[in-house]
Amino acid sequence: MYRILVSDKLGKAGLDRLGKETDVDVDIKTGLPHDELIDIIGDYDALIIRSATRVDADVLQAAVRLRVVGRAGIGIDNVDVRKATSRGVIVMNTPQANAVATAEHTLAMMLAVSRHTARAHESVRRGEWKRSSFTGQELAGKFLGIIGLGQIGRLVAQRAKSFQMNIVAHDPYVSEEIGREMGISLVDLDELLSQSDYITLHTSMSSETENMINEKTIGMMKAGVILINPARGKLIDESALADALNSGRIKAAAVDVYRKEPPGENNPLIGLSNVLHLPHLGASTEEAQRDVAVQIVEQVIDALRNKDFRNSVNMPFIPGADFEKTMPYMNLAEKIGQLHFRMAAAPIRSVEIELQGDSIKALLKPIATAVLKGILQGFLKESVNYVNAPMLAEQHGISVAQSKGIGTPNYAHLISCRVGFEGGERTISGALFGGTHPRIVQVSQYHMDVDPSGIVLVMLNRDLPGVIGRVGTILGKHEVNIGEWRLGRGEKGTEALSFVNLDSYPSDEAIAELKSVEEVVKLEILTL
Repeated sequence: MYRILVSDKLGKAGLDRLGKETDVDVDIKTGLPHDELIDIIGDYDALIIRSATRVDADVLQAAVRLRVVGRAGIGIDNVDVRKATSRGVIVMNTPQANAVATAEHTLAMMLAVSRHTARAHESVRRGEWKRSSFTGQELAGKFLGIIGLGQIGRLVAQRAKSFQMNIVAHDPYVSEEIGREMGISLVDLDELLSQSDYITLHTSMSSETENMINEKTIGMMKAGVILINPARGKLIDESALADALNSGRIKAAAVDVYRKEPPGENNPLIGLSNVLHLPHLGASTEEAQRDVAVQIVEQVIDALRNKDFRNSVNMPFIPGADFEKTMPYMNLAEKIGQLHFRMAAAPIRSVEIELQGDSIKALLKPIATAVLKGILQGFLKESVNYVNAPMLAEQHGISVAQSKGIGTPNYAHLISCRVGFEGGERTISGALFGGTHPRIVQVSQYHMDVDPSGIVLVMLNRDLPGVIGRVGTILGKHEVNIGEWRLGRGEKGTEALSFVNLDSYPSDEAIAELKSVEEVVKLEILTL
């Protein structure tokens, strides 16, 4: 039974979805004091939040069971993602669920601030009729600068085109080809600032983007620009923006988000007549609230069940639409990593991976992550999973590289992994038979066909007559049945390598007797 804590308000549709799951136990505790959250978080496998709950290092340190933090929304600046990653906790959000709502809200803000809608409404409500005081400007023909061309930024661009606006955008992570396909000019930030009549922010919050709108960048803007911020409050130096609004350098601003929410009386923007203020309404539509709640619930449940990890922000790879087809390869890779750890004569220091077959070459990152997980969980006491395996490998001095020519078997879809350790190296290759059944087909110079599942006896012995018989007799005497026996050898009379699938785990007495066989060089019992 998975225990899930919902610590912020979540839409009814999401709560109803949780209530339908038979393997989920849900507690709804909103408005928890921070200390109380720390006290109880150790009892939960997943935490679903919005923007109110602060998931900092102290919370994550106390979260001994926690596997997933699900943010119903886009922004994750209230989560210590690095600490979560080091603890092996998946952090996920719902970037698509409120994209349409936020894009429409952006256009509404642009229109409202351009036509003085809120101020004109208040004037008429007071019984006034001052039409000449509220002369606005049109969007048509103006240059709109979009900072951040992700999902929301692109939807804003599409809608702004219907207003006959000219679109320029800045996003260092978007290719010029995508810009051309959308009919958008991708430009440097400096050019966007100097060219735009309107600037709208749709970038994520990071150390690089914090205070990106500041005294210097404001000085580069076209005089009389209108600024729109429906993204994150910390993108703007609010004091610098207030100075520019007071001086007329910036004609007006529409602000939906603030550095501190709700903004206090000392916020320099509050009370300025040329600022349209909104209380963080970007995602506040019935449709967005429904979709964001249902999507985060479904994502968290799938992650807990190891079915899918979509929209994870800290996975070392991006789970695609066909993640279920990727999982069998990752399971095989993890078994390869487990075998490497158990068979290595010293701590592993390097990992090289080669993938053969066009359909799996794109899976390098998830497969490499799974190999590392298999190696690391052999000797680390803390939880190792797909989230923290690369970070833990780096911390323990294990290098990872892509290689060529290390896998010799001719299979359509082959994973080959060579590890290096003090005094030697070893290569293990595996394939999926029928796309689902994992098999180990190579261990260094030994070519084999091994089922890497269940209890497996791995034995290296001198290639002499009678060894198989003696080992089989010992296992039979201790009532351990053999499922499969796969053997590979190099030159006749040298050494042979055996993988023996067993139906039950041998007793300590049986293992000691097996190791006492004179011809046995090394023997390990693994559970894969």
